[in-house]
Parts: sequence; structure tokens; C-alpha cells
Amino acid sequence: MDLVVFLPLLIIMGAFMYFASRRQKKAMQATIDLHNSLEVGDRIHTTSGLQGTITGIGDDYVDVEIAPGVVTTWMKLAVRDRIVDDVDDIDEDSDIDDTALDGTADGLEPRSTGTEITDRPNTKTDG
Repeated sequence: MDLVVFLPLLIIMGAFMYFASRRQKKAMQATIDLHNSLEVGDRIHTTSGLQGTITGIGDDYVDVEIAPGVVTTWMKLAVRDRIVDDVDDIDEDSDIDDTALDGTADGLEPRSTGTEITDRPNTKTDG
């Protein structure tokens, strides 16, 4: 009789554990796939937040250039992700004019210097 009371709880906990472990396995497989697909020239982030370019790859390590001429060696496990440039190529032959109608290059209002004085009274009312 006591087992019947706890059966729904056990089923819910079992389902939760199953889906949690499945999600963890997928994340682990994605990390393994990333490490196996690394190539020389890839830009990467490390788990500590460092960015660099891969200059050499071994079985368990990567050489990362973090500044011109500065190459450090990292474990592959420290590579968090690959940096992907999301730059969309703009068609050079497009007939969009870069100059806005008001003559500014970017169409934005000039920045305020903070020294402008206005004669307007405060018109904010409660209500």
C-alpha cells in the first residue's frame, strides 16, 4: 500500500533524471565534436575567456596565438567555443546611398555636448 503512494513520485523523479542525463550527454557530445573539428586558423574562446587563433593542434593540446608572436599551449578541454564572424557581406553594387537626407553620414543626430541651454520651463505635471 505504501509503494502505491510513492509510485507517482518515483516515476516523476525517474523521468527528471532521465531527461537531465540525456541533456548532459548531448552537451558533452557537442563539446567532443567541437574539439575534433578544430583546425589551424580557427579563432576560439577558452573557458577562462581568452580569445586567440589556433596555430597548432596535437592530440590533447592546442597552440593558441593570443597576440602577434605570442603563442601559448592549452589543453583541448579548455577550448569553450569557436568564434564565428557574423558579418554579412554587403553588396557593393547596391543603389543605397550612404548619405542620409539631412546630410549626416549615418543619419543620426549629432551628439549632445551637454552644454546646450534651453529656455523651456519644466512642463511635467503630476497626474
